[in-house]
Amino acid sequence: MARILVTGSNRGIGLELCRLLSGRGDTVVAVCRTTSKELDALAGVDIEAGVDVTNEAAVAALCDRHAGSVLDGLILNAGILRRDLLGGLDFEQIRSQMEVNAFAPLRLASSLLGHLSDGARVAFITSRLGSLADNTAGGMYGYRMSKAALNMAGRSLAIDVRHRDISVGLLHPGYVRTEMTGGGGDVDTAEAAAGLIARYDALGGSNTGQFWHATGAELPW
Repeated sequence: MARILVTGSNRGIGLELCRLLSGRGDTVVAVCRTTSKELDALAGVDIEAGVDVTNEAAVAALCDRHAGSVLDGLILNAGILRRDLLGGLDFEQIRSQMEVNAFAPLRLASSLLGHLSDGARVAFITSRLGSLADNTAGGMYGYRMSKAALNMAGRSLAIDVRHRDISVGLLHPGYVRTEMTGGGGDVDTAEAAAGLIARYDALGGSNTGQFWHATGAELPW
């Protein structure tokens, strides 16, 4: 079975990803700032709590703790959403979304490259709100900008690691009922996580660097 690192693992989609992956026999490295009783209850999970993914020193320490260990995959799920609108833009909130949603996943992926096996998979959990072509509603400046930046990072990474047969996916979970969305949404976390894992499992040389909905539909850039 595979050894897979998952960020944002203590609740919501991340927790369900850990539950499903560990339940099928994978070993999960669950990275989060603060653990939860639900995460603590999962078997087959190596919990790395106290990790701020926006902090270079914390990421470096995480890599050091796993020196010599091999990862077969990364699912970089940690993210934040702030509903900023044109009439009241808060640039500190926009900056924080860029830090968490775009810079942190790239920092982790690049820092952990030496830990990845050849043929590994990397999934960036992004959003269709980062699609330029699909933006017909406006608003949500920081979130949209951060996810568009993440999509570009994932696309470039897919090209740069192709020589090692590492495949990269940009995966949108759907509109999921979580704390982040205030309980609104079309699907629950278990359904979204199952779809994401199906897309993760299907990653390979023929579809690396592409932008997918958890349902399997390819999304426009």
